[in-house]
Amino acid sequence: MAKSASAEYDIIIAGGGMIGTSLALALRPLNLKVAVVEAIARGAEQQPSFDDRSTALSRSTQRMFEAMGLWPEIAAASTPIKSIHISDKGRFGFSHINAEEQQVEALGYVVINRLLGQVLQQALADASNIEMICPAEITAADPGDKSVTVTIAAEGEDRHLTARLLVAADGANSAVRDMVGISAQRVDYEQWAVIGNLLPDMAPANRAFERFTEDGPIAMLPIAGDRSAFVWMNSPEVASEILDLDDAAFTARLQDAFGYRIGRFSRIGKRAAYPLALTKANGLIARRSVVVGNAAHGLHPVAAQGFNLGLRDVAALCDCIADSQSTGEIDPGNASVLESYAEWRKSDQDKVLRFTDGLVHLFADSRPAVRALRNAAMIGFDLIPGVRRMFAKHTMGLAGRLPRLSRGVPLE
Repeated sequence: MAKSASAEYDIIIAGGGMIGTSLALALRPLNLKVAVVEAIARGAEQQPSFDDRSTALSRSTQRMFEAMGLWPEIAAASTPIKSIHISDKGRFGFSHINAEEQQVEALGYVVINRLLGQVLQQALADASNIEMICPAEITAADPGDKSVTVTIAAEGEDRHLTARLLVAADGANSAVRDMVGISAQRVDYEQWAVIGNLLPDMAPANRAFERFTEDGPIAMLPIAGDRSAFVWMNSPEVASEILDLDDAAFTARLQDAFGYRIGRFSRIGKRAAYPLALTKANGLIARRSVVVGNAAHGLHPVAAQGFNLGLRDVAALCDCIADSQSTGEIDPGNASVLESYAEWRKSDQDKVLRFTDGLVHLFADSRPAVRALRNAAMIGFDLIPGVRRMFAKHTMGLAGRLPRLSRGVPLE
C-alpha cells in the first residue's frame, strides 16, 4: 500500500474497481490530488472488479476512453459488436440492430474485465497525482463544512484522511453511501446470472444475441478467439442445479435454451454465478459526498447498461468539477457543484433503470396475451421507420445531454 507524507486530498474515491479507477483517471487533467481507497488487494481471488467476466462497452464509453487517451490499449483487448439479434424463444418475432445501419463502425465492444483492469491499473501507476491506498477499508466518514474526514483501516492500524469531496464508488452494497447518510432501495429479482464462455462451431462474426426464454434471458457476446461469453439468467434453484452439471450436461442445457444460431457449443470454460437485484440510491449527494456507478444504481444485466451508465456518472461529475474550476471555484465538494451533478444525472439514471427493469418484467410474463404483444412489438421494431435508430441511440449511450468525455472531448 502506498503512503504519502500528507493525508490531505482534494478527492477521496471509495472503491478501486472499474468505476472508481476510471473516475480517478478521468480527473487527471484537473490537477487535483486524488486518493483511491480499495479494500481488496489486486490479484486476490475474491477481487470481483477485474475478474474473467465480460463487459459490453457502449459507444459513449468508447468515446470517453478515447478522450482519456486509453482507447488504443482497450480496443486491442476488445471485440467489436457489429450486430445485435434479439429473440423470444418459442415465438416467431425477432429484432436486429446493425452497426452499418447506424453509421458507426461498431455498436459497442466486449472486453474481459481482467484485461480492461490491466489497462486501467497501468494508467493509474503512471499518474503522479493519484495515490492508490490498497488494501484498506473505509470505516467512518465525517463530513464537515469545508472538508470530510475519512477513517481507514490499513495494515492493522487506523489512519485519518481529509478531502474536500468523498465519492462512493464501492458498489451496489456501498458501505460509504450509508456512512454519509444516503439510503438505498433494493429489490431482489430472484434470479442468478450464470456466466462463462464457450466455443461455437460457427464464428460469432461480431454478433451479439439476447435470447429471452421462460426461465430467463441469455446474452451471448463475441469475444476473442472466436469464442462467445454468455450470461444465462435463471431462478436461484435452476442456477444451482446447472452449476452442478458436468460440462457436457451443462452445454446441452444451454444449447437447448439458446438454439443453434451460431452452431453447436463446445469447450465450456469456467462457470460462476452471482445474484441479481435492483439497487437505487435515494439520493445522489450528501454533504461533501456523492455516489456514482453501482453505488447509485445497481441494474439487471439484461441490456448491458450498468457499467456504461456508471461511466456517464463519472463523465458528468468531471464536467461539473471542470466547469466550476473555469469560473474560479476550486472546491470540488462545493454544494453547487454537487447539486449540478445530481440534477444532471437524475433523468438518465431513472430512464435506464425503468428501461432495464421493464424488460425484465415484460419478458418474464408468460401470459399468452403478453407474449403475443411482445412478438408483435419485435416485428414492429424491425419494420417501423426510425424505431431502431432511436433504440440504438439510447443503448449506445448517445441520447440526451452528454458530458464532454462521453462525446469524446478531452477535459484538458
